[in-house]
Amino acid sequence: RYEPTWGSLDARPLPAWFDEAKFGVFIHWGVFSVPSFGSEWFWWYWQKEKREPYVKFMAANYPPGFSYEDFGPLFTAEFFDPNQWADILKASGAKYVVLTSKHHEGFTLWGSKYSWNWNAVDVGPKRDLVAELATSVRNRTDLHFGLYHSLFEWFNRLFLDDATNAFKTRKFPTSKSLPELYEIVAKYQPEIIWSDGDGNAPDTYWNSTGFLAWLYNDSPVRDTVVTNDRWGVGSICTHGGFYTCSDRYNPGHLLPHKWENCMTIDRSSWGYRRDARLGDYLAIEDLVKQLAETVSCGGNLLMNIGPTHDGRIPVVFEERLRQVGAWLKVNGEAIYGTKPWRAQNDTVTPGVWYTFSPKEGKVNAIFLNWPVSGTLELGEPRAKLGETQVKLAGYKELLKWVALGEKGMVIALPQLTPQQLPCQWGWTLQMTDIN
Repeated sequence: RYEPTWGSLDARPLPAWFDEAKFGVFIHWGVFSVPSFGSEWFWWYWQKEKREPYVKFMAANYPPGFSYEDFGPLFTAEFFDPNQWADILKASGAKYVVLTSKHHEGFTLWGSKYSWNWNAVDVGPKRDLVAELATSVRNRTDLHFGLYHSLFEWFNRLFLDDATNAFKTRKFPTSKSLPELYEIVAKYQPEIIWSDGDGNAPDTYWNSTGFLAWLYNDSPVRDTVVTNDRWGVGSICTHGGFYTCSDRYNPGHLLPHKWENCMTIDRSSWGYRRDARLGDYLAIEDLVKQLAETVSCGGNLLMNIGPTHDGRIPVVFEERLRQVGAWLKVNGEAIYGTKPWRAQNDTVTPGVWYTFSPKEGKVNAIFLNWPVSGTLELGEPRAKLGETQVKLAGYKELLKWVALGEKGMVIALPQLTPQQLPCQWGWTLQMTDIN
């Protein structure tokens, strides 16, 4: 049994499914999807920091005295079709999904009895959005279902009182935050608890270790659940299950601890923005590059989309997810279930990232640029004459190669028309019998 101490909790082995999965989809959805302007931090930027674009936006578009709470009934979700969402998630090639059950605004996407009249069953959609998505994902896909949960809430009076008392009182975690966590685990049995928003309070204030000990020992998901590292000031990148370290974290080198790169397709927001321009969205080439870099360095990629207030996944997000799925159909063997190789990227040719498939004993070289010369030089592999075989994923015939001394090789790529290429953005060489 795990003790409620970081020493004990950090010793828990991470359930194997998470490292094998490699790729998940993050969904930021909530009342912030109604103004859908600037950022999901809309309420904070408008009311607390009084940033000019937000203040101007409200003055120009809403009557005087309009409060953030007034957005609640406008969060309608009339087009929310959880089956359609599940089908898009499946088509993306993702192996898990993480939905924001509650962001820093405090609005819960389920009918929480600890969030009276500020939840999706009492206000707005009048639906349990968490339950509906969980059911569809489990019925229609093999994805693991996870939930994001914000520990703190910007404007909750109980939290603000505790903060005023330098967190010597614990009214907010005992009556709101912790009961919600126990509630979502009991009700929805998520296999990922993605905690966030420590509110500058220590883990002792949140009783994070007490909750995690229960989660790992006695909860209905104790054997399969994975958690992140955001459980109070100082715990990030230090304690918990997998490390997130920062948003859009991509170190570019191998880390000793399992980690996740959570990032957004929209470069500057997690929630949906009506004012986003096409250039604000990462292109599929950028996403394939992020996936290759992240997995080669031992991480998972958690790619975020922001649905609309009426429950649609905007078509630009759907297109990106389906493109990643199409890429993974061809190159998935170089991603799923792989381990980091002895070299993460190539020393001679930039834009080449390595992974290792232990079951097949294959070294995978994902290259992001098709060379003009038609030959690819690799500085890392040690090839063996008469033994080493090289294949291009999605192409039948073996490729010709020559060794460059003890280390390195030059591979002749097939001459293909754009239509014959196995995919359009990044390709994989699969090498067997590499020393």
